[in-house]
Amino acid sequence: MRPSVSVILPTYNESKNLPIAADRITRSLSDYNHEIIVVDDDSPDHTWEIAEHLQESIPQLKVIRRLSGKGLSSAVLTGMGAAEGEVFVVMDSDLQHDEKILPEMIRSFYERDVDLCLGTRYAKGGSTGKWSLARIGISRFATFLAKGLLGLPVSDPMSGYFGIKRSVYSETKNSINPRGFKILLEFLGRSKENLKIEEIPYTFQTRMYGETKLNNSVIKNFFLAILDIRFGKWISPTFLFYSLVGASGVLVNLVGFLIAELCKFPEVRTGISFLDPFSLSVFFGIELSILSNFFLNNYFTFYERRYSGKNLAFGFLLFHLVSMVGILVQMSAFHFIYYSIFKQWNGASELALKFSADILSILTAMVSNYFLNSNLTWSKKPEEEG
Repeated sequence: MRPSVSVILPTYNESKNLPIAADRITRSLSDYNHEIIVVDDDSPDHTWEIAEHLQESIPQLKVIRRLSGKGLSSAVLTGMGAAEGEVFVVMDSDLQHDEKILPEMIRSFYERDVDLCLGTRYAKGGSTGKWSLARIGISRFATFLAKGLLGLPVSDPMSGYFGIKRSVYSETKNSINPRGFKILLEFLGRSKENLKIEEIPYTFQTRMYGETKLNNSVIKNFFLAILDIRFGKWISPTFLFYSLVGASGVLVNLVGFLIAELCKFPEVRTGISFLDPFSLSVFFGIELSILSNFFLNNYFTFYERRYSGKNLAFGFLLFHLVSMVGILVQMSAFHFIYYSIFKQWNGASELALKFSADILSILTAMVSNYFLNSNLTWSKKPEEEG
């Protein structure tokens, strides 16, 4: 008989947790004809092999071992593509999602005809369990951004525990971007129609075995997903993310410039006529922003291709070298704008004129910096790390 419910379990190094999770899910859904689809990304700990052995005691369990195209969201879509049920439930196999609410989630589809049902940590009765204050703060901030930028009508859009009708999946699957961990965001943000949604509170459990997969790549991909859903029709989310890092560099540059000006950094002569005289305040602001932009881009924008260990110095040197063209552009622009245009304005504050000229020169240099650094510095993953 064809199952009515398909539970999708994306796994990576969950060999100890999976047997417990599969048993709990089977018991919780004993009143429903269901299947459990384990989608494993070729785990080094052989989670896929453990799952195959489980088929002897849990015949409704299916195993998909993926040798390429890895990632949680794409694994979920792979599982949904192979599912036979009319309702898909996505949950983690690390025992942090409470399987006891599964029957109520299923009833929401068959008794209340919802399109999407999610387990929430933030509605009344829900809880993040034993999370640290730092993790709660990060999650709350991410939730605030997702709800604010995308206008999502749920309390926990970051939840990885949800159920969805096959029909909603079929209507949305071609527009889904399988990036990162938060596949629920994609369904909520890209659905063409207003979905009937129900939330069921649960307490987030503590992982028994293994380590969390939360890292800078997950955080970066979350921001990319938000930007892609909100602005992807008009601009590349990667470019936009890089621009945001660049914008932070502008602020660092300006702060450095003001600090240096207040400390009375002198003007110097370079021996190059079109740069004389040149303010050390401009140079200080530039160097500070280069340092800031390198680390932000290395650990967020280009996290998968990041430099680490002894390669970090090489990466910074390369970043600095290819940014020299941008520095020359900025210095030349500052010299022209301030000395050829603003200097002629009588009665204006010298600091205000220099500050304005610095802003305009920074904007002029941003385009050349972007293309040089994105296409040369992080053109490929360093061959050796650490």
